[in-house]
Amino acid sequence: MNLNVKYLLISITVIAVVCDTMLLPFYPGFFASAFGITDPAYVGGYIAAFCLVVLLAFPCWARLAEQQSVLNILLVTQLAAAIFSLLCYQVESLSAFWLVSLLMFVCKASYLLIYPLVMRLETPGKQGQTIGLLSLIVHFGAIGGAVLGGVMLQYFEPRQVFVLMACGDLLQTAICCYLKYAGHTLPLAPPPAAQASAGPVASANKPPLVKLALLMLLFYFSAYLMQPFFVSYWQQLSASANQVTAALVFAIPAFIALLVLLWQYRFAPAHANHTGLHTALWLTGSGLALQALPQPLLVIAGRCLFGLGLFLATVRLDLLLFRLSTPERYASDFSKIYMAQSLGVLLASYCAGAVVAATGLRMPLLVATAALALTWLCYLLLFSQGWRPSTTATNASQRLQ
Repeated sequence: MNLNVKYLLISITVIAVVCDTMLLPFYPGFFASAFGITDPAYVGGYIAAFCLVVLLAFPCWARLAEQQSVLNILLVTQLAAAIFSLLCYQVESLSAFWLVSLLMFVCKASYLLIYPLVMRLETPGKQGQTIGLLSLIVHFGAIGGAVLGGVMLQYFEPRQVFVLMACGDLLQTAICCYLKYAGHTLPLAPPPAAQASAGPVASANKPPLVKLALLMLLFYFSAYLMQPFFVSYWQQLSASANQVTAALVFAIPAFIALLVLLWQYRFAPAHANHTGLHTALWLTGSGLALQALPQPLLVIAGRCLFGLGLFLATVRLDLLLFRLSTPERYASDFSKIYMAQSLGVLLASYCAGAVVAATGLRMPLLVATAALALTWLCYLLLFSQGWRPSTTATNASQRLQ
């Protein structure tokens, strides 16, 4: 795979992740400032709504990618996302904001096509490292996104965040234009007939894929349950209203993920397999439990432990996905698993608002810890007791490593 193409595609993902996470930890403050809404359940409902929109939109983009180049799709959708972002800045009505912002997320969902595309174009021996790099981008994007969002809300009018989002969308559009008109061609997904020819493999792998979807749903529910209200929790605990400081504490897991990836590249080239999930899930759960203790230093220690476990678990879960899949099915299988991930985030967002409204800001951490323990138990029952991938899936796993 051409390195320039690879890193340009990854740069689109970086920009998208940063833009999408700018407001994520600050939605309670944004709605309070922009619309005077302070009900946590309402904020959780909004976050759940845009997660649902992304969940439903991405499989449609994946299906369209079977007939159209990913670049052609992104050129249209990212330009449309920029327009909707600017409309979010301009609208005054709350109902209009809901409509325009959800349409914006429909368009933004298309950038998720880049992940299976990069994996399909990558050389077999480097796929494991690429999974780690892409996973890091999701974590590292939280650093830039949270800090930018904190700075914007601290020093600017909250709606101006959407202007910055629009600039990011236009930059993604420009990169797509360069890739398209510089003569770089990217393959279409295999046509339905080609996918049908792999029927026995798909059938053999279907039960493990369903099990993985359940595992992903539980894990993402646990990991994201506290995310919308962590900044509010930290500000309450530390008795400080500084948005930038809160954003930096929020982004600690991303810093930890960066350090882990650098250490792995330098000292322990990745040969990760799904059995490492035992330790990763325990680290994630311990980090969640520590954050529930009402001491700022313990919360910071918990964020570090949580970040370590979250990164390791995310990489291993993705390795497990590509172990179950084959290159010609990457986009299709990834879209199915992404639906499970998004459903987990959606349920987490909705439940977080309801739990905070009923019991306070600390309780989501306790619920997330319990849910993570359930995730670990499900992993033991579903994947550790005599499960073996099919021959084709095993070969794919070897290519990953």
